[in-house]
Amino acid sequence: MPFRAEVAHNDLPLIPPNLVVETIEVLRATTAARVALMELDTRSRYIPNPAVLINAIPVVEAQASSEIENIVTTTDEMFQSDIQGLAGANPATREALRYRTALRVGFDSIGQRPISTSTATSICSAILGHETAIRTDAGTFIGNPLTKTVTYTPPTGRDNLLRLMSNWEDYIHRRDEVDPLVRLAIAHYQFEAIHPFPDGNGRAGRILNLLLLAEWGLLELPVLYLSRYFIATKSEYYEHLMGVTARGEWHEWILYFVRGVESTAQSATATVNRILRAHLDVQDRIRDEFGPAYSALVEVLFTQPYSRIRDVVAGCRVSRPTATKWLDRLESIGVLESHRVGRDRLFVNRAFVAALHGDG
Repeated sequence: MPFRAEVAHNDLPLIPPNLVVETIEVLRATTAARVALMELDTRSRYIPNPAVLINAIPVVEAQASSEIENIVTTTDEMFQSDIQGLAGANPATREALRYRTALRVGFDSIGQRPISTSTATSICSAILGHETAIRTDAGTFIGNPLTKTVTYTPPTGRDNLLRLMSNWEDYIHRRDEVDPLVRLAIAHYQFEAIHPFPDGNGRAGRILNLLLLAEWGLLELPVLYLSRYFIATKSEYYEHLMGVTARGEWHEWILYFVRGVESTAQSATATVNRILRAHLDVQDRIRDEFGPAYSALVEVLFTQPYSRIRDVVAGCRVSRPTATKWLDRLESIGVLESHRVGRDRLFVNRAFVAALHGDG
């Protein structure tokens, strides 16, 4: 039956698609992307403290992924709320930080149990801030909110959705000769086409991309996020998804997705390199100022870009007056800058922030 946007796509085909997906062009693209991923994975291992990548980069990703869903906040607001608590955070910041929480929930599950429908449900529940389950209704509106024009109607019926998710689950654990990045592209399309939850499917699908890369051994740390690529090419993203749905254009979608992995890995490697340079620079300046025994202070300042006096007290096991003296000195020589937020003074690691935003 020809695709009709306003009709539930209950005949969504199972995966894998019934065609040869690895054309010569696709194989060339996957080779380039795998090289970029290997370089990113290698460079990430040079970061002295993995918390640098686990705490900070997911905040940047959470902001970008939420922006796709028109949840607008800033990384500054998110870092401040992350360190101070959510009591004073605006709703958009709270929602974006839940995405970061969902990333941690998912990444912590790697190695404990295989990724499954249950994993996706836990991730989506964390994103939404309440328990969710495979939907029983027709799903969320997908289309133009201004004109109310429907662009896609996902499948309906709980039994049908469970059948499709079971097929998705089987597919991501297949052992065949298809390149993992091709499998990832196909799995991502299928998850978004099933649209299994009442809300949060896009964000859950983007987290699942990262988790699958980790489960398949292509990345050790959570450093590759495709949200910024999808934002930068938003019209192409939706056009290629629709191309598969309406016209079976799998090759075009796979090429788009795999090239996105390559460019995102290259961008992430540049970010990691900037963080490494910033870490060395701040480490050298602290050594010149205080001596070599202050490595714990460097680690506190690179756990996340914003620090409080109490963080230095706890991380370095020093008194509050000593921590205050250190931070004030680093501010005076331009390593840090402080802001009064409520009762707290937040000290911003300028080099770290610049590295995260591509200015270092």
